[in-house]
Amino acid sequence: MAPIPSQHRQPDDAPESYVGLDAESAERRARRRGWTTVRSLPPGSIITMEFVAGRLNFEVDDGRVVRCWLG
Repeated sequence: MAPIPSQHRQPDDAPESYVGLDAESAERRARRRGWTTVRSLPPGSIITMEFVAGRLNFEVDDGRVVRCWLG
């Protein structure tokens, strides 16, 4: 039987704290706080919605984060 994969812990961080930041600053902050994957997307992007532990998603409009969510 295959071993059960270990769960990665996500940083203790509030996604709403990134809203309003410029995209570059938000990504630097997220990486400093321990997020392993940071994904920046334009508004209305078509994306897969699978949950990935350790990933932080930014919706970026005109260089600013307008929405942020986990996974």
